[in-house]
Amino acid sequence: MIFNKDTAEKTAELLLQINAIKLNPENPFTWASGWKSPIYCDNRLILSFPIIRNYVRDEFAKNIEKQFGKPDVIAGVATGAIGIGILVAESLGLPFVYVRPEAKKHGRQNQVEGFLQKGQNVVVVEDLISTGNSSLLAVEALRNEGANIKGMAAIFTYGFGVAEENFKKANIDLYTLSNYENLLDLAVQKQYITEEQQSTLQEWSVSPSTWGQD
Repeated sequence: MIFNKDTAEKTAELLLQINAIKLNPENPFTWASGWKSPIYCDNRLILSFPIIRNYVRDEFAKNIEKQFGKPDVIAGVATGAIGIGILVAESLGLPFVYVRPEAKKHGRQNQVEGFLQKGQNVVVVEDLISTGNSSLLAVEALRNEGANIKGMAAIFTYGFGVAEENFKKANIDLYTLSNYENLLDLAVQKQYITEEQQSTLQEWSVSPSTWGQD
């Protein structure tokens, strides 16, 4: 996983300010997977705040070129990364496609929507990385269309060990604007949480699938 510490701290602070990230160790959230979690992340809120979405767009555009070279196409993972992916593609002057979780059942039955040629270099934009499974399914769909995946850029990652393993197996480099470790450090520093709450949040990240179970 690749990141810049200053960018990671700035991004974390902005996400906390707009409640895109909520920390509540005492009353945990329940994810769709059934996991109990002291954190909830909804990066789609970024699109509603022009200054923040422009910051995210500019950081992505700058660092995508720096980390992966300028690609031929930007691909967004549906649905959370479509909006920010379009902004990044526009900033870089590049074509944009997006990837559905699965192929449509009707019409042309596309999973990748937009114009994509075999052999084109693609950077995938994602909003959030948990286990990495859904993100890497998008990579697989693009590869099936003949794309050459240069890497993935995401707004935030929980930093789970299973995600790192999954990306390594798929041979995909991941760049993130921010991550869980920097978020917790910043949250304590800015008094969003106490050091005791930070310990609870750190425990969760070690074993998220079993945390909170009696």
